[in-house]
Amino acid sequence: MTASLDRESRTVAVGPGAFHPAPPAWRPVAVVVAALTVLLFAFSGEYGYHADELYFRLLGEHGPAWGYVDQPPLLPMAVRLAAEIFGDSLWAIRVPAVLCAGAVTLLGAMIAAELGGSRRAQTLTAFGVATSTMVLSLGHWILTTSFDTVAWAAILLFVLRALLRGEGKWWLWAGVVLGLALYAKYIVVLLPVALLVGLALVGPRKVFRDRWLYGGIGLALVIGSPNLVYQAVHGFPQLRMAEGLAGTDGEANRAMFATNLILLFGPVLFVLCVIGLVELFRVPEWKPVRTLAVGYLVATAAAYLIEGGRPDYTGGLLIALLAAGCVAADRWAGVRRLRLAVLAVCLVLTTAVQTLLSLPVIPKSALRDFQIASMAMETVGWPRMVEQTEAAYRALSEEDRSRAVILTENFGEAGALDRYGRGLPEVYSGHNELHAWGPPPDSADVVVAVGVDRSRLTADFTSCETVDHIDNRLGIDNPEQGVPITVCHGPKKPWRTLWPAYRHYNAYL
Repeated sequence: MTASLDRESRTVAVGPGAFHPAPPAWRPVAVVVAALTVLLFAFSGEYGYHADELYFRLLGEHGPAWGYVDQPPLLPMAVRLAAEIFGDSLWAIRVPAVLCAGAVTLLGAMIAAELGGSRRAQTLTAFGVATSTMVLSLGHWILTTSFDTVAWAAILLFVLRALLRGEGKWWLWAGVVLGLALYAKYIVVLLPVALLVGLALVGPRKVFRDRWLYGGIGLALVIGSPNLVYQAVHGFPQLRMAEGLAGTDGEANRAMFATNLILLFGPVLFVLCVIGLVELFRVPEWKPVRTLAVGYLVATAAAYLIEGGRPDYTGGLLIALLAAGCVAADRWAGVRRLRLAVLAVCLVLTTAVQTLLSLPVIPKSALRDFQIASMAMETVGWPRMVEQTEAAYRALSEEDRSRAVILTENFGEAGALDRYGRGLPEVYSGHNELHAWGPPPDSADVVVAVGVDRSRLTADFTSCETVDHIDNRLGIDNPEQGVPITVCHGPKKPWRTLWPAYRHYNAYL
């Protein structure tokens, strides 16, 4: 594969250190982006909200903020803006996610062009990115990875231009994107750190003498400085959040790391990513960007050891590796029809599997007989949970209802009650940022608790009774199925004394 790649690469190499990209294949890539957009919008209203989406909606309703204990401010603001423009509906808040998926697909193709990929290689990259489990997921649900992955892909494109073209001005653009990306997800800082480590290890080290590089770093710090100020003023809550995630989810994530890494793009595309990783080391014309391969290994190792072992944290770098792999595969296939047919069949088959895993394509009525390990399963049953909670509240005496509050274990339950609840009292939760919205008033001596641990409640109240268990009526085994609804009376201490024990920092699951 390397030999054929070398021969074709000579058509874009112009002198020592100079490298001209291939012309962008705008038309076929636009077709892929359009098809992805149609597909995502077709399924955007299916099933229901993910817990994270309910949380972002709840935070956005509460008003703008400079930051939260578990994330920067961009996602809640984007969800609120989408709801204001398109209406407070499921598909409406997912419009930004669809746009992000389209942007990531386009950027992936542009990276392939930057590496000298032909029109076919760029189209193959766009198709691969668009049909990956990662991009289908971040395009269907509005998640922290939706904006974060766009930023990673854009930064990588600008880094490639700076290194391959020898044009330092692109470091400034990378710095601008990095600074803006800090408002979406702090882990984006891992990307420049990993790339700088890669540059120190495999070069080109002359970059460290380029004033444009330091200009880009300075721009990123200036643009992102409000985030740093927020973190410093509030005692760096993101560090506590990272500790909470590592403590609750780290072991399980690390145990499933290899499996989740392959599923992130699917087996066929993952093989292309591996090919891209290897070819970045082997192809002479790609020597200036070997830092991408080293950076991926460094970033993934750091995410595995520090952040709880989730491969999607560094999934943005896989887009560049996939682009390199698609360029290599395209040149390997050449005009040989058999090789092209094999590649096409593999991509079609993996696309079908990835769509099944990522999107709500199975009718809700059939989910009981065909349950798969998918985030879509977690979106079923929120209205039913709210209905049962309302029933437990209405069963209280009129006097008890006047003194009652709702207490939920997690932000998904709190967000669902806010979205679907009617006539309910104030909802409180100790989960992540919601803990800061408490404690309940001391006059609230009756609690309808959803999913809260029974031992915690019996330690804090004089009497507790489990009155129901959540049942989505579809037999779907998701995180809310079977959680108890408990009614408690008589807090043993003032709420301001009890409230610290209800705080917990972790993801929804």
